[in-house]
Amino acid sequence: MLGEYRIEGRRASEIAASVERGVGAGALEPGQLLPPMRELAVTLGVNPNTVAAAYRTLRERGVIETDGRRGSRVRARPATTARGSIRVEAPAGVRDVSQGNPDPELLPPLGAALAEAARRAAERPVLYGEAPVDEEFARLARAALDADGVPDGPVAVASGALDAIERVLAIHLRPGDAVAVEDPGWGSLLDLVPALGLRPVPLAVDDEGPLPAAVAEALRDGARAVIVTCRAQNPTGAAVGAERAAALRGVLAGHPDVLLVEDDHGHGIVDLPLSPLAGVTRHWAFVRSVAKAYGPDLRVACLTGDAETVDRVLGRQRLGPGWVSRLLQCAVAHLWRTGAVDPAVVAGAYAERRDGLVRALERRGVEAHGRSGMNVWVPVSDETGAVTRLLAAGWAVAPGARFRLNAGPAVRLTVSSLREADIEPLADAIAAAAGPAPARSYG
Repeated sequence: MLGEYRIEGRRASEIAASVERGVGAGALEPGQLLPPMRELAVTLGVNPNTVAAAYRTLRERGVIETDGRRGSRVRARPATTARGSIRVEAPAGVRDVSQGNPDPELLPPLGAALAEAARRAAERPVLYGEAPVDEEFARLARAALDADGVPDGPVAVASGALDAIERVLAIHLRPGDAVAVEDPGWGSLLDLVPALGLRPVPLAVDDEGPLPAAVAEALRDGARAVIVTCRAQNPTGAAVGAERAAALRGVLAGHPDVLLVEDDHGHGIVDLPLSPLAGVTRHWAFVRSVAKAYGPDLRVACLTGDAETVDRVLGRQRLGPGWVSRLLQCAVAHLWRTGAVDPAVVAGAYAERRDGLVRALERRGVEAHGRSGMNVWVPVSDETGAVTRLLAAGWAVAPGARFRLNAGPAVRLTVSSLREADIEPLADAIAAAAGPAPARSYG
């Protein structure tokens, strides 16, 4: 099982240190199975509780992971290179449709909102010891959540959706725990999960979001958390409808101790109704960032959830950054209150480009997905070849490798910068580059 390496020690700390030395020296490789606790206890002549304590320490340090009856094994090393670095640089003369950015022309002007925040700060500066959440921000955020059917819960504020998700995972999970994530899914999240010492479990998705059978299988296999994108899923554009939400809630209801995290990625840029899953498990969190509709540099996300989860997030936040700038919260509240963004108008603008490209590809016999949001996902037979051929044709696209675990090869295109005249030439280039792609779900 361990080859020539011998675990040594009489105390839990010594046994744990011996395993860590083996991992550090490369004698124990990622994925290598460790001896069952009772077996190792007999070999070392110690009480099984001593080995159990050593393994517990190793799990907490992120050295090993335990998967029920399958035993404990050395955890895979986190990726040293972020998925975001898997990109194609667009040289001069090449159109870049790879970045995932919103259309700047659809973002609201921030001058009045920031001026209002500055005026309020001048009248009453925020000092240490004050509440971390602006009252108006919380009131407006909670009213919007209520209107969309998100269960009641307190409001917290984080520095973007990924920050909120990281905080929720960190307070509930331990290194080695399994987290079910969409595949294909958000590349930054696929980096974050292993970086926290957690084990990603891929969930196949279609245009309606995660497949209920895939979620059920992940939960049966011991996943401690499930992360779902409600609308405008990145990279596929999937959106969870009412029927799919009911099916997923039914699956989750059988696992009330599982942590559910929902990311409403399409908030402000999608006009499809929200079908939340929240509330069916004991611990849950629902996240809304303002990045896509109001501008990525605002770095503000609203977080709600069960009272215990939100309280623990706020408590841990107090020990670190303390709070998200109340100036930014005030500015966002002003944007909400004044209706600075009309979601129907923004959604319509993205839909015209996205749907136009999907239809153009369909006419050319190319499978493509993009139910909502600003991205189109195109399965291909040869990902590297497709990216290279598109670059030669004047288009830089995002390689699907940035967004997938087990899902098949594909490319992602962001439609934000497209205009009507771009659709047909781009569709021609994709059709020439994609090659034959078998019909399939993109999971």
